[in-house]
Amino acid sequence: MISQCNRLKGTLRSEKTLRSRTQWLWKLLHFILKYTREPSKIEELYNLREDLFVQKNRGEWSNHLGFILAAAGSAVGLGNIWKFPGKLGANGGGLFLLIYIVVVAVIGLTIMLAELAIGRATQKNAVGAFRQLNKKWMFAGVIGMITLFVILSYYSIVGGWIMKYIAVYVSGAHFSGAATQYQDFFTGFITDPIEPVLWGLLFLGLCIFIILKGVAEGIEKISKILMPALFLLLIATAIRSITLPKAMEGVRFMLHIDFSTFHTDMLVAAVGQAFFSLSVGMGILITYGSYVGKQENLMKSAVWICVLDTLVAILAAFAIIPAVFVTMGAEGLGMGGGFAFMALPNVFASIPGGIIFGAVFFILLFLAALTSAISILESIVACMSEEFHITRRKAVVWLFLPLMLLAAGYSLSQLESRGLNLPWFDMRNGLQLLPMNAVMEKFTDNLMIPLGALCFCVFTGWVWGVQKATDEFENEGTLRFRWKKLWSLAIRYLAPAAILIILYFTICEGMILS
Repeated sequence: MISQCNRLKGTLRSEKTLRSRTQWLWKLLHFILKYTREPSKIEELYNLREDLFVQKNRGEWSNHLGFILAAAGSAVGLGNIWKFPGKLGANGGGLFLLIYIVVVAVIGLTIMLAELAIGRATQKNAVGAFRQLNKKWMFAGVIGMITLFVILSYYSIVGGWIMKYIAVYVSGAHFSGAATQYQDFFTGFITDPIEPVLWGLLFLGLCIFIILKGVAEGIEKISKILMPALFLLLIATAIRSITLPKAMEGVRFMLHIDFSTFHTDMLVAAVGQAFFSLSVGMGILITYGSYVGKQENLMKSAVWICVLDTLVAILAAFAIIPAVFVTMGAEGLGMGGGFAFMALPNVFASIPGGIIFGAVFFILLFLAALTSAISILESIVACMSEEFHITRRKAVVWLFLPLMLLAAGYSLSQLESRGLNLPWFDMRNGLQLLPMNAVMEKFTDNLMIPLGALCFCVFTGWVWGVQKATDEFENEGTLRFRWKKLWSLAIRYLAPAAILIILYFTICEGMILS
């Protein structure tokens, strides 16, 4: 036994990295326990080994501002700048805006607080957090990781589309000719078998580069640059838009509240938009919360994140809707996926300085897409590195090929004649064969994100417990959480009810939320 122990000790000394030393120490202790017939201690040893590895290899935000900007960057994405103005236009303007703000305050903030509390309490990724608190609920973290993996695959392709448009505007190229040229250009580009995938690869490569720099040196530093830049460009674009001739017509449309226009679809659209915009229900904020120090005020941080995210969405509406009203009227709003890439280039071409306006808009869209994609990739990489005890670099290597294969499928299926179809089921339309890109979006937006959010609410409100969550908000008595009763009501009843409504409309009625 002594000679075997000495050999293991020698191997331990020869290892250079902390990870290798930890692994060999674990092997030594495991051998001793097994030899002395104390198997009851082995499970404790596994947990000790995991904690040693994880805590030495995970990062932490360097300060409060860094966390706020990084988390706000996660929340601010394509949904704010691309989809929110279109949904605002398609759902009656001011009333939709009012409902959206209420939903963010009551439902979005509630779920965000739950995720941040779970993350900071455990100091682990989404899967590890649920395993530590209640192993039976690990599936909730897995749901989040599957959702994020699929989203990142098509987010990379859309990020590549945006980079292509930036290149078109910055290079001095511009559209000319008939009104259908914008649709022809966009359709021709996204149905090309190679070019969109290459642009997507470039976008994903940029995300990987930032992620490998780590939490404080990579994500936090880039967020401190990108988020202020996004706000400055957005404010400048909004000012330019509302000073266009007859732009006030669009502003009045945005701010006018007419309760007679209310309909159920408007409420569902507002709830869905809030979920997607705030990045809740996927485990991102569990991961980001796990990097937060115990001294931080989670309630204050969550409020700031929601305020910044909503402010970006409103500023984007002021930047886009007045300009659309000036050039195309109200019918120019609500074009869905083609709104940013077909309708808006037409708008930019019709106003003075349109090329600059267009370039700035797509740079804004790129900044929003990049900050969100970084948070998605970080959540997946953190989960893989901590759960499989591998380095962040190795986690990226493992992810890259399957991620790009799925992304390529999303891109190639933009042309329906290629026949890249997958089955999809909802109770209204039954079993259908739809293009792969449509099924991927329905899978994440209509099913997995609401399902993940529902799991987080039920777990926090009924399994882990409201008291333990509020203890985390109060930093063990050093802070006062004034909204404890209201938050308890929201996390246990209001938020789950809202999510079930969404799932009813998506699964039973076949409504498309994205």
